[in-house]
Amino acid sequence: MLINGRVTDLVDAHDRGLAYGDGVFRTLRTQDGQPLWWRDHYAKLQADCAALMLTCPDEAGLHAEICQVAAMGEGIVKIVLTRGAGARGYARTPGQALTRIVFSAPLPAHAQTDAPDAITARWCALQLARQPRLAGVKHLNRLENVLARAEWTDPSILEGLLCDDRGAVIGGVMSNLLLIREGELFTPDLGECGVAGVTRARVLRAAPRLGIPVHVSRLPPAAILAADEVMICNSVIGVRRVARLDETTWPPRGWTTILNTALHENVD
Repeated sequence: MLINGRVTDLVDAHDRGLAYGDGVFRTLRTQDGQPLWWRDHYAKLQADCAALMLTCPDEAGLHAEICQVAAMGEGIVKIVLTRGAGARGYARTPGQALTRIVFSAPLPAHAQTDAPDAITARWCALQLARQPRLAGVKHLNRLENVLARAEWTDPSILEGLLCDDRGAVIGGVMSNLLLIREGELFTPDLGECGVAGVTRARVLRAAPRLGIPVHVSRLPPAAILAADEVMICNSVIGVRRVARLDETTWPPRGWTTILNTALHENVD
């Protein structure tokens, strides 16, 4: 683990990331010691830092730290940026030095190559609060996700789907949501809450070149149940088909394979 470029696992007890969740993070997959889709991840990190008025670290330096901690096989690297240690209170201290944490972890079982190609999901009771100022940002305040994930202990269920307080489906606890209906791609509008992931963005870029119409819109639960194929996606698992959502099941229609292939194409 690197903290501000040093090998250590100690963080200042006054760090604002700890006190207020004042920061952002990225979780990315690595292969042969290199981060996948690095340009996309760094661009998203820059955008999220700007939303919270944080100074984004230098790209070359951050990339070097990722490569330093990454395993030579496949794995995960997490980047955490906080506003740094500061005095008590919500006010920001001008010129405050950020805390930069970079560390690696092995791939979880559900991301291994021998993991099932389809998953079981459930609806969550927790409703996401709407906050347009933070919508799309992968900030450190993830208590809603923690509480939602605590709603089930069944190991056969990989993901839970979340709605906002007006009943619109937003996504999964750890993923974005995609669905196909009559050959067209739909994904929830994240303009008021939720995290806009890199994998979702790559799929939305890829779909038009495959001739697949894309719709980013408000989706009620009924729209999910009426889909021909339902998928979740994130940077660790790629695109994964949802075979069961509570009592609703879907047979494979081939769309997950199509989108996963397009996701990994080196086309910008």
